[in-house]
Amino acid sequence: MTIPGPDESVEPVVRTSGGAVRGRTEGGLAVFRGIPFAQPPVGDARFAAPRRPRPWDGVRDAFAFGPPPPQDLGAAGTAGPPDAPGDEDWLTVNVWTPDPDPAAHRPVMVWIYGGAYKLGHSGNPAYDARRITAEGDLVVVTLNYRVGMEGFAHIEDAPANRGLLDQVAALVWVRENIAAFGGDPDQVTIFGESAGAGSVASLLAMPRAAGLFRRAVAQSVPGTFFSPELAADIGGALAAEVGLRPTVADLSGLAPDQLVKAGQALAPQMPGNVARWGQAAPTITPYAPVVDGEFLPATPWQALASGASRDVDLLVGHNRDENRLFTLMAGKLGKIDEDRASAALRLYAPGGEAAYRTAFPDASANDLYEHVQTDWLFAMPSLHLAEAHLAGGGRARVYELTWPAPAFGGALGACHALDIPLLFGTFQSDLALIQFAGAEPSEEALALSSRFRASWTAFARTGDPGWPAYDTRRRLVRVFDAEPAVVPYPEETSRRLWEGYEFAPLPLLDPGA
Repeated sequence: MTIPGPDESVEPVVRTSGGAVRGRTEGGLAVFRGIPFAQPPVGDARFAAPRRPRPWDGVRDAFAFGPPPPQDLGAAGTAGPPDAPGDEDWLTVNVWTPDPDPAAHRPVMVWIYGGAYKLGHSGNPAYDARRITAEGDLVVVTLNYRVGMEGFAHIEDAPANRGLLDQVAALVWVRENIAAFGGDPDQVTIFGESAGAGSVASLLAMPRAAGLFRRAVAQSVPGTFFSPELAADIGGALAAEVGLRPTVADLSGLAPDQLVKAGQALAPQMPGNVARWGQAAPTITPYAPVVDGEFLPATPWQALASGASRDVDLLVGHNRDENRLFTLMAGKLGKIDEDRASAALRLYAPGGEAAYRTAFPDASANDLYEHVQTDWLFAMPSLHLAEAHLAGGGRARVYELTWPAPAFGGALGACHALDIPLLFGTFQSDLALIQFAGAEPSEEALALSSRFRASWTAFARTGDPGWPAYDTRRRLVRVFDAEPAVVPYPEETSRRLWEGYEFAPLPLLDPGA
């Protein structure tokens, strides 16, 4: 094995369970891209649980990211397919390490991307892990997993939650191989944002993932988990878009891009199906983890409250103004009227519309709309995850990002996904260009970015990101703003409104609607 030095021409070679891989030295780090952790899920492996990768002879070049799993790559925050050697090698990992020395035993962080369970790939420039790796002096792994119909749609005779099973397979690969890259397989921290945080929460609840990681970071946990009945009904609607039944036999003959088109066709129709699909309908996201009773036996909140993963340290939080990004993307930022606000309050607010109007008497229609959707989709699920972990005997740290994105005169606030460029320091990625209006990050933004990385890497190393554990007496959380602070949870009014609320699997309301 070659150990990389300051010479950027050195190409380090590491032997994995599948064969030897050759990486590159970049900025003093050894970087390996596109290493298979499972066989391509095509042919007779289509819609199946991931299978161990086929070994190869010789030394495989690990220079290019593996191709993205099939998806619509046109949305903000995604990038087009990177240059990659194979179109079907979707299930790959990438490794950044200061030194691929088996004696190093550095902590390991494994990133799981978001994207509403229908978008995302580890080759997105937003997830360039060089700064986290170098500043934290640890090993970072990023991975691809199946999204959309390939990974999450209900398909008869196929396992549920295939995308989550891909993540488990990647973590098994990490356990078996990361020591050769200088990592410690007993010091693994998983971290993810949005659907990636929903995946982290799911992995905490999955028996198959037990023992594969020691710590977990969940950034903006979505509260949307499907019941089997809802998943089956939406799966049938997806298959109907291509004139087929939701079975392996029917769908396996279709090219993946045709299934992507089915999801694209159904999504804009979903808001008209509130009577049938309830709260899931306006999300225009026909995919979510399914509480299937097998791979995911309970919601993360139920599982953690019962003691699942009580020995795993948890860092969880959210951004103050999550929903504003989606309102911007819908062309409605700052333009919500009373009718739209009332509809959102009736659909999402525990205690009904009057509860929010009473609790926030001076809030405009626009602010009520943003507030209840942020609370329902991300803020309260994230807080409740910490409280469930606490109830089950675990330990959690909680944070809230309140620093506003510079774009639109600050109107985006601390919107969804703002934590990604701050954490990775990737201010030129597609989504960051929207949030920062294409401007260079200010000194204030750079300092905040550095604090994010220092907190996350300290947590991966020690379990302590630098502030007290959350408890239900003081409720202390770290607020990330221009000036950091540790204060009682700032959204106390919302917390009280949602106290006792159960984030249960979303049901199928009326199949005949």
